[in-house]
Amino acid sequence: MAIEINGAPSQATPRPGQCLRTFLREEGNFGVKKGCDGGDCGACTVHVDGKPVHSCIYPAVRAKGKAVTTIEGLSQGGELHPVQEQFLESQGFQCGFCTAGMMMTAATFDDEQRANLPRNLKGNLCRCTGYRSIADAVCGHGDDHQHDAGADVSGAQSPTAVEATPGQLGDDVPAPAGQAIVTGTARYTLDIPAEQLPGLLHMKLARSPYPHARIVSIDKAPALAVPGVVAVFTHEDAPQLLFSTAQHENFTDDPDDTRVLDNVVRFIGQRVAAVVAESVAAAEAGTRALAVQYELLEPVFTPQEAILPGAPAIHGDKDGVFSRISRPLNNVVAEVHAELGSVAEGFEAADFIHEHTYSTQRVQHVAMETHASIALIDEDGRLMVRSSTQVPFLVKRTLSRVFNLAPESIRVVAGRVGGGFGGKQEVLTEDVVALAALALKRPVQLEFTRTEQFTATTTRHPFTIHLKAGASRDGQLTALQLDVLTNTGAYGNHAPGVMFHGCGESLAVYKCVNKKVDAHAVYTNTVPAGAFRGYGLSQMIFAIESAIDELAIGIGMDPLEFRLKNMVRPGDHMLSTTPEPEEDVHYGSYGLDQCVALVRDALDRGKERYRAAGLEDLGPEWVIGEGSALSMIDTVPPRGHFAHTRVSLEADGRFAVDVGTAEFGNGTTTVHAQLAATALATSADRVTVRQSDTDLVEHDTGAFGSAGTVVAGKATLGAALELATRIQTVAASLTGVSLADCRLVDGAVDCGGRTVPLKEIHDAAHLQGVRLATDGNWGGTPRSVAFNVHGFRVAVNTGTGELRILQSVQAADAGVVVNPRQCRGQIEGGIAQALGAVLYEEVKVDDAGRITTDILRQYHIPSFADVPRSEVYFAKTNDSTGPLGAKSMSESPFNPVAPALANAIRNATGIRFAELPIARDKIYLALRDRTLIRN
Repeated sequence: MAIEINGAPSQATPRPGQCLRTFLREEGNFGVKKGCDGGDCGACTVHVDGKPVHSCIYPAVRAKGKAVTTIEGLSQGGELHPVQEQFLESQGFQCGFCTAGMMMTAATFDDEQRANLPRNLKGNLCRCTGYRSIADAVCGHGDDHQHDAGADVSGAQSPTAVEATPGQLGDDVPAPAGQAIVTGTARYTLDIPAEQLPGLLHMKLARSPYPHARIVSIDKAPALAVPGVVAVFTHEDAPQLLFSTAQHENFTDDPDDTRVLDNVVRFIGQRVAAVVAESVAAAEAGTRALAVQYELLEPVFTPQEAILPGAPAIHGDKDGVFSRISRPLNNVVAEVHAELGSVAEGFEAADFIHEHTYSTQRVQHVAMETHASIALIDEDGRLMVRSSTQVPFLVKRTLSRVFNLAPESIRVVAGRVGGGFGGKQEVLTEDVVALAALALKRPVQLEFTRTEQFTATTTRHPFTIHLKAGASRDGQLTALQLDVLTNTGAYGNHAPGVMFHGCGESLAVYKCVNKKVDAHAVYTNTVPAGAFRGYGLSQMIFAIESAIDELAIGIGMDPLEFRLKNMVRPGDHMLSTTPEPEEDVHYGSYGLDQCVALVRDALDRGKERYRAAGLEDLGPEWVIGEGSALSMIDTVPPRGHFAHTRVSLEADGRFAVDVGTAEFGNGTTTVHAQLAATALATSADRVTVRQSDTDLVEHDTGAFGSAGTVVAGKATLGAALELATRIQTVAASLTGVSLADCRLVDGAVDCGGRTVPLKEIHDAAHLQGVRLATDGNWGGTPRSVAFNVHGFRVAVNTGTGELRILQSVQAADAGVVVNPRQCRGQIEGGIAQALGAVLYEEVKVDDAGRITTDILRQYHIPSFADVPRSEVYFAKTNDSTGPLGAKSMSESPFNPVAPALANAIRNATGIRFAELPIARDKIYLALRDRTLIRN
C-alpha cells in the first residue's frame, strides 16, 4: 500500500527504520522541518489521516495506506487554508522555520482547543516571536496587534514619530516572504531538490570523548570499510593555518587559536575527523568505526581554576603575539584594567555600599534551524557554499584565507536562515564541507543534530562579576567597581569583544566619576562560548541593575528615581573603561527618560487594574512586588561595519534592491523594502529584495550587532535616493521639463502635470545608455545609542516558590520605527528569550566537562504557556544618524529583562537572587532557609 502525500500516492518505499520526516523531505516536501529529531519542537508536524503527528518520531512505514498532509498540501485549489490566512494576516512568524509545524497543529483545533492554547500548543516551540502574534493568528485576531487578551495584559503601544504612509516608513508592511512561509515554499539552507545536487555526499563528524587530549593516531581503514563511506579527513588532511571561528569585519578582533581539524582536542565534542559517505547512516557508521588513540591531558573546567598558578595551559602551544592571546600560559585570552577617578575616594564619600558577587550561566541560542552547509564545485570551477549563516561575506573571506583561495573563486549563499541570535556569526560547518568538496569534487552536505548544537557549537559566555558600588544619602552614585571573569570555553571566538562590550555600555549609561574595571576572559576545557544576543551586556546589566536597586533600597530612595538621577543625559560623556568617550558614539537621539516614564506609568495602571478587578487577592501565602531595569546599547559594532547595496529600476517599472545582509527573522528584508519605497515614492510591494549572496554586491559585514537597519539600511536609503534623482533626470530630459518640476509618484514621474510611467523611463534610459541602477555604501560610523527599560509586576508564593508574572512592560527608544508591528515582534521575542535565560535555561556541564542538557526536553526553552503577553511602548525620537531617523532594536530588548525580574522578586520577597537562572526551586529554598533562620 502506497503512502498518499497531499492527495497523490507516493511511488517510494520507506527504508527500514526511516522516520516519516526524512521520507517526506526526500519526496520533495521541504516545508517539513527538522528542529530536534526527538518529538520536542513540533517543526516537523504533519497530518496523518487528519491528525497532527510529529513526523520525526513517526515511523514512515506506519503511514502506508494512510493519507499524509504536509504544509504544501494544506491549501486547496489555490486557496489558503484559514489558518494560513490568519498567520499571514497576523504575521505570526519571524524566521518562519517553526511556522509550518505550528500551522499544521493549529489547523486541527476546534473552538475548545483554541480557548486553551497553553495546553494545546505545548508541543510546538518558537524561538523568535514570543508567541503573541502566534496566538493572534490561531485565534483569528488578524492584524489587530493591540488586542487586549485580559485585564492583566495589553498590547498597547505609543504611536511612532512619523505618520505612516501605506507601504512606506512607519507602516506595518507584511514580510515579503510571508506567502512562501505560510505555504511551506520558503527555502532554507537544505531545501534543495536532489536533482539539483547530483552526486550529493553526506558528512558526519567524529567527536572527542575527552575534554583535553592529544591525538596519537587515527586509523581510517575501519571507517573506509563501511559500505557507502567515500572518504575520511583528519588533521593530516586539513590546512594547518590558525584562525578563529568568530566572524568580524576585522578578523584580528579574535584570537587565531583554531584549526579546521586539530591534533589536540580541548573539549568533549570537538571535531576529530570528518567522514563522508553516500548517506547519513553510512557516515554515522563510519564515525563509529574510526579507531582513534589519544594521549590524555589534564583538563581544567572553571575560569577560577584556570587562572591559578600551575593550571594546565590549554593553548600553551600558541604564540600569544601571533595568535593575539593575552597570556596563553595563564589561560587568559583577553583582559582589561581601567580606573576612572578614584574608587577609593568614591567609597569614602558613600553613605551606603553594596558589595556582592553575581553570576550568569551558559545559555544556548536554540535557533530552530541547526547549523548546516552544502559545499560544491560549480560549473565555473568555483567553490560554492550554501550555509545557514548570518555573515556570508565573512564566511567567504575566512574560506579564502584558510584554504589559500582567491576570493573570486568562492561564492557563499545563505537561503532563508532559521534563526541566529549570534550563534551563526561563526564558521562551524562551512570550512569542513569546503575541505571535502575541494578534495572530492562532489557536493558535500553537513547538518548538525540538536545534540551537536548543544555540545559542539557555542553558548552565551558565563560571567562571574564581583561588584562593589557606593551611593550618597542624596542619591548620587559615588563609585562603581567590578571584577569580571568570563568563561570563553576551549576557544577564544568572540572572547575579547564580549568582554569589552559587556563592560562598555553597561557602565557608560550611569554618571559616576569613579569607575574601576578589572576583567579577564579565560580559557577552560568546556564547550566554546561565542556571540549571543546582547553580546556581554545582558550578563553585566544583570549585576549592575541589581546593584542599582540595592543602593536605592539602602538609602531609602525609589529605584526608578535613583536611576533618573544617575543615568546619562544628552551632553553627558558616556564613559566606561577609558577616560575619553568613543569618538564616533553620540546621542543621535535620546529617549531614555521617556522609556522610564512609559514603564512607570504602565506599572501604575497595571496596579490599579489588578486592584479594581480583585486579582491581587491571591491568598496570604502570596507576596507581590515590582521591579525595573534599564539598558543602553551602541547601535553598531565598533571599528567599522560595512554594507553595500544596489537599487535598480526594472523593465516592468518595479524596483530591485540587492543587499548582502541575511534574513533570519530580524526583519531586515521588510525594512530595506520600506526604506527604498519611501525614497522612491512607491510601496514596499513594488520592491523586490535579493540578498545573502556574495555574488550580488561587493561586501556586507553581516547581520549582527543590530546593524541590519542602521548600516545596511543606510546604504539602501542612499542608493534609493540617488536612483530617484537619476530617474527624475531622465524624465526631465524626456519631457523637456525642468528637473525641479519632476516628482516621483507611485509607478511614474509627474513632470509638471504630465505623468510618465516608469516603464517608459526605463526604456528611454536604456536607449540613452543611462544606467538606472545605483550603489549605496555605509561604513557604520558615526554611531548612536538605543535604550530599553523593562518593568515587571510579580507574585511569589512563599510556601512553594511559585512565580507568577502579573505584568510585563517594555519601553524602547528605537528612533523612528520603520515597521511598528515587526519591531514590536522583535521586542516580544527578545523578552521571551530573556525570560528563558532568567528562569530556567542553563547548559549544564558535569564534573568531567560533559554537557548533560543536550536535547530539548532536558533544556527548557519557553513554550506558549511560559510567556506573558507584554506591553510594548515606543519613545518618540528621531535619530540623526540612522536611516530616516531609525535605530537598532534586535539585541537590546533582551538586556534589561533579567535584572528587572530579579528586582521584582527582591521587592516581593526581600531576597536578592544574584545567580541565574532563578529557578523555582531556588526561590523555594531561599524562602525556606529564611524561614528557618527566623525561627
